[in-house]
Amino acid sequence: MENIWQNMYDKAVKCNIAREVSTSVYAGSVSACVHTKKNNLYTGISIDTACSIGMCAERNALGTMLTNGESSFDKVVAVKNGQIIPPCGVCRELMMQLRQHNEVEILVSLNPLITYKLNCLMPHYWN
Repeated sequence: MENIWQNMYDKAVKCNIAREVSTSVYAGSVSACVHTKKNNLYTGISIDTACSIGMCAERNALGTMLTNGESSFDKVVAVKNGQIIPPCGVCRELMMQLRQHNEVEILVSLNPLITYKLNCLMPHYWN
């Protein structure tokens, strides 16, 4: 089990290249990797913009997963500067709406390996 988490972390770190795209867009300060039930990995990067129209890395990775015809995922990791970070509330909400049960794990630490179930991060979910 630890190998898949390490692989996901490595893929996310590889995409974690912060860069200025234009005077209004900064991309890649956060990256994420999603593992699907079909054993595929999808990555995404954050897109920070003026006027708050950007996108988080986790939602970007989930969008790539959906674009590729998949909708069942079970693992998510996000990184910033190589450090594992938890998903924001908006990302958690999208994950809950896509998978409204306790199968999704969020990586918190690689060494030691610590994960949290998504539903533990979203107690008393509205739906």
